[in-house]
Amino acid sequence: MADLPLVLLHAFPVDARMWDGVREPLAARTRVVTPDQRGLGRTPLPDSDRVPTLDDAARDVIALLDKLELDKVVLGGCSMGGYVTMAMLRAAPERVGGVVLIDTKAGADTEEASDNRLAMAERVERDGVGWLPDAMLDALLGDTTRSERPEVVARVWELIESQSPAGVAWAQRAMALRRDSTETLRALDVPALVVVGEEDGLTRVEEAHAMVDALSKATLEVIPSAGHLAPLENPAAVGEAVLGWLR
Repeated sequence: MADLPLVLLHAFPVDARMWDGVREPLAARTRVVTPDQRGLGRTPLPDSDRVPTLDDAARDVIALLDKLELDKVVLGGCSMGGYVTMAMLRAAPERVGGVVLIDTKAGADTEEASDNRLAMAERVERDGVGWLPDAMLDALLGDTTRSERPEVVARVWELIESQSPAGVAWAQRAMALRRDSTETLRALDVPALVVVGEEDGLTRVEEAHAMVDALSKATLEVIPSAGHLAPLENPAAVGEAVLGWLR
């Protein structure tokens, strides 16, 4: 596993720039690939009448690995990126030699959470994304970040505000329909690192423990003074956690 490239999938509703603080130290250890997912960042949303699904996002990852001629990788993701990682484990488990699951969870949405996602999708299509940072920042960032790291708050605001309404809507609809991945994790037989911000109120530490319990070869790292976007909030600690695990 130590010689495998590391592919990191970003959270919602940001893009691959969320990895800027961890990419350099990780790249000193292994090849690091951080793509923008469909409809977000610099990756366009394909023209399609298909119902949004994370299975399509997983197929995007497979296509990227084929293009880069990477037979097997360590695959990781934060939040939505973790959901896509788990979809990838169902689609092409032979391509994954290890997983990194950051501020994410195995469970599907509750009916209320799914309805909220669909309502957000409709609103961004109607009103754009200008209202989205103000609506989401309290949930995405930990108390420490919001009170002591104004530069991180400003950066996350900028990342959210730069996203395409169509891409945000697609991602929300895909996540609203995602399946429970607990049995997918139970079937996994490769090393896994589970990382969670200690102040994450969206995918709590308890849910990280549940993923560790489901996995057969898992290590848990709790990142201090970080919320749901730990790689942005405490990149040094996340980088050290991943590097230590890779070693």
